[in-house]
Amino acid sequence: MSGESNIVYIGRKPAMSYVMAIITSFTGSDAKDITLKARGRSITTAVDAAEITRRKFMKELNVGKITIGTEEIQQEEGGTRNVSIIEITLTRG
Repeated sequence: MSGESNIVYIGRKPAMSYVMAIITSFTGSDAKDITLKARGRSITTAVDAAEITRRKFMKELNVGKITIGTEEIQQEEGGTRNVSIIEITLTRG
């Protein structure tokens, strides 16, 4: 989880780690929505974490908005490459 209370950055940890971060974000503050941000291979983990949280733990959550796109990443060897990104907003409903 990040320093910003309503954004969870998804990386290489197991999906359940992010599920706990989502639940903690909602219960630790009176946030109305949480945004999951992932890119590349972490996109599947973001979708899994969102669905596990919605279906098993917090059934009142809804998917508010899904944004997809592409970022250009600078490579160490020089040049750039395109990486897919996703932002999933979960809202308490």
